[in-house]
Amino acid sequence: MEEAAPATRLKVACRLAEKAYLAAQRALIWHTDRTELAALDDLLWTFADGSFVPHEWLTSNAAAAAPVLLSAGPVPTEAFDFVVNLAAGPPPFLHLARRIAEIIDGDEARRRAGRVRFKAYRELGIVPTTTHM
Repeated sequence: MEEAAPATRLKVACRLAEKAYLAAQRALIWHTDRTELAALDDLLWTFADGSFVPHEWLTSNAAAAAPVLLSAGPVPTEAFDFVVNLAAGPPPFLHLARRIAEIIDGDEARRRAGRVRFKAYRELGIVPTTTHM
């Protein structure tokens, strides 16, 4: 994305979580910034008229009931169909994710971090694909 506003990035994360939910996929939104993840938690209730994305915080390694989970720690131990990574580095549980979405916006620091993650994925044998919004 060209835009650098954090709110835009979080709205994209909400749309991705909604798509996963509507496709009956188990999803996790991962971030290391608990404050920004809390803002996303609030935004999941209001980002679009008529949208409903059932979600909850992952608070322990016990299985959660909601189809979309949020975590800034603990690290999950169960597999997910879809992970939205908002952290600066790759999630520490790559082996548990079928698909990972990285949202790269116009903020230069986040772009640099995205390039580092892209390279890390390639070094792990993961072939990233890019979609422009």
